[in-house]
Amino acid sequence: MSKLSGNLNSRQQKAVASIAGPVLILAGAGAGKTRTIAERIRHLVHAGVAPSAILAITFTNKAAREMRERIERGLRDSPEQPFVSTFHSLGVYILREQSAKVGIKKHFTIFDRDDSKKAVREVLITLGLDPKTHDPGRIMSIISREKGRGIGTEAYGDNETRGYFQNVIGQVWPAYEKLLARDNALDFDDLLVKTMGLLRDDRAVRELYQNIWKYIHIDEYQDTNRVQYEISKMLVGENKNICVVGDIDQNIYSWRGADIKNILDFEKDYPNAQVITLEENYRSTKTILEAAKVVIEKNKIRFKKNLFTDNPAGEKIGLFGGFDESSEAEFIASRAEVLIKQGVSPGEIAVLFRANFQSRVLEEAFMNRGIPYQLLGTRFFERKEIKDVISYLRAALNPESLSDFKRIINVPARGVGKTTVLKIFAGNESTLPQTMKVKLTSFRKLLNEIAQVSQTKKPSETISFIIKVSGLEQEWKNSGDEGVARLENVYELANFASRYDSLPPEEGILNFLADAALQSDQDEMKDGVPAVRLMTVHASKGLEFDIVFVTGLEDGLFPHRKANEEAIGQEEREEERRLFYVALTRARKKVFLSYAETRTLFGRRQVNIPSEFIFDIPETLVEEESFDEHSLPRRPLLQIDF
Repeated sequence: MSKLSGNLNSRQQKAVASIAGPVLILAGAGAGKTRTIAERIRHLVHAGVAPSAILAITFTNKAAREMRERIERGLRDSPEQPFVSTFHSLGVYILREQSAKVGIKKHFTIFDRDDSKKAVREVLITLGLDPKTHDPGRIMSIISREKGRGIGTEAYGDNETRGYFQNVIGQVWPAYEKLLARDNALDFDDLLVKTMGLLRDDRAVRELYQNIWKYIHIDEYQDTNRVQYEISKMLVGENKNICVVGDIDQNIYSWRGADIKNILDFEKDYPNAQVITLEENYRSTKTILEAAKVVIEKNKIRFKKNLFTDNPAGEKIGLFGGFDESSEAEFIASRAEVLIKQGVSPGEIAVLFRANFQSRVLEEAFMNRGIPYQLLGTRFFERKEIKDVISYLRAALNPESLSDFKRIINVPARGVGKTTVLKIFAGNESTLPQTMKVKLTSFRKLLNEIAQVSQTKKPSETISFIIKVSGLEQEWKNSGDEGVARLENVYELANFASRYDSLPPEEGILNFLADAALQSDQDEMKDGVPAVRLMTVHASKGLEFDIVFVTGLEDGLFPHRKANEEAIGQEEREEERRLFYVALTRARKKVFLSYAETRTLFGRRQVNIPSEFIFDIPETLVEEESFDEHSLPRRPLLQIDF
């Protein structure tokens, strides 16, 4: 029997020691849940469980990577490690292993969100519908949400009470599925839906994975959708050794299918479940934690917790009301500037906002003061040059991927026009002129060379090979400063690919492609980069910073009100409150809240009422901030150290 770590409190130790049967860990913000899961897995291994029999699932690549590193540190002497993955990466793993049973080829392409939107746009045009009138992004969001609920095209098509827009989706969705099949491709949601279907319909496959993974851990269980919930239930074997960790107070993703009922009903699904609550917060000051507690206790749909901390009381929460969004942004930039001069690392400062449009004026204020910042949401893997290089690799491994073929056939220019591409897609390649046939033969030979290299060389070497032999490197070298910037980005892609160089070539390149497609906003954030982080509150979940600015706290913006909606239901209202709770609990030492008395929205300047969330916080915890752009605060803005 292994000795439990002395760094755990009594509740954490109980969670670690409870290894038989179902366990629900309700972990408050900053309560050390990742440390608890890692220690629980270490304890299982030291108790005689093979690491290969342990599965740990979380929601982002970044979280999975951090958990994997923490577990590896605890199991340094073990020759093997548990399987740590996101739900989507788990789906990729199972579908590649069982591709024949699913009816797809092993080297299937994974459509990221941008690929899916482009595919929907292509379908709309084919159907004679205007993509400007019918937003491909909105259509894809609805298809994604329905897939997350386990709904397919047939079930969606059976609804006779649909309106015009739903009827459009009813036309687009089946055509979109045909396009995916044409390209031997799966989108994000298919990775889960196809996995669920396989486990449900094939008993032998289901029992195979139940026998492999005898102990299952799922982090952020409150964020699971219907399909993820079904997958987790089907992976659990007879002994019901499932441990889920979650916090209803941090359920903020209902808009993308997360179902709060999954965690609320855990004890119904597993009647003998142990429930352990982690209530000690190791992150925030007493002031921040007290404010967060008061805010979240107004919600009704939750498990009650009594969060506490031994950290110092810390400074009061700063509150600033600006005349407009520009003065609000100037206040934030000025305070960040002072904090940095006082020794706070820029990377320990985060500016959070409810909606993406708020970032523009904030970026402007930071640029004007020369403060380094990083805007999360501008994704590296969505840059044209990055997608071009990846498309070369995808087209090489999956010749059926016409979308990738179309993207790169004339990048760099080879004299292949749209008419030629249309003939290829229509199966009329034999009618092309001989000179064009020669060009296509040469291009396919290039793709075949890339495929061969990918099977024998390290992933980073394969990416470097593509950059050179495709002609992209030479073209960018001759394209001035913009070309140099593009070249630097693709060299960075080769650096990213080097993470997989220790794996066998084929496994490494497939893992590289999967992770590149499944990147989230958080994956863009590089640790140690000295830059203030600008991001939405949704993107901040799971992160922590010394200083947090929560901006745009105005009625209608945060809490958000949908356009032309007079009232929202209790569940949506409570989710907005949970979102504010998440924002507050990202901070270790200091929180600044801000709002603008007037703000331009949709081209109109409107007068705002401060958010109800501001008034939820007791006045004793808040101090008003003043701002004069010609003078800076005399006192240190941060007087706390822990």
